[in-house]
Amino acid sequence: MKPRIFVPALTAAQRQQLQEGLRAAEAFTVRRCPILLASADGGSPTALARQLRCSARTVRNAVHAFAREGLACLREKSSRPVTVRPFLDERYTDPLKDLLHHSPRLFGKPTSLWTLDLVAAVCHDKGWTPRPLTREAIRVALKRLGIRWRRAKHWITSPDPSYARKKKPATA
Repeated sequence: MKPRIFVPALTAAQRQQLQEGLRAAEAFTVRRCPILLASADGGSPTALARQLRCSARTVRNAVHAFAREGLACLREKSSRPVTVRPFLDERYTDPLKDLLHHSPRLFGKPTSLWTLDLVAAVCHDKGWTPRPLTREAIRVALKRLGIRWRRAKHWITSPDPSYARKKKPATA
């Protein structure tokens, strides 16, 4: 049989703070306070979930948070991960620069100009990233690594002597 999950007997000060939390401005606090008050009165998570119209997991999360943090569990925490490590870090600066100086055709791509989507696909194919990244993620990674990215349309040249004249838009 599973151990019963509940909030132990509350002190008068704790009960008063939970009662005040029922009128708080933050929805998170307003949602947690009745769960904790009802749990302290002896309800099971399943019965409380039915009574408060939430899931049993929500009740258990609130009770476990109260056991860990006390009344500090009434403030919503950040949902951001504690540690964030970029997929393309400094180890890939030189390999990425080298990659971008070769034609995508060498990697089995049907074009000779790099796009951010092609860079993402090749990085994934080479095992540098666990999944294909978005073009925005590749753009941010290149910028962070100090690799300049400009569309070929803006810098590509041609051996044709008339290229510059042909490239300029016609004026009326």
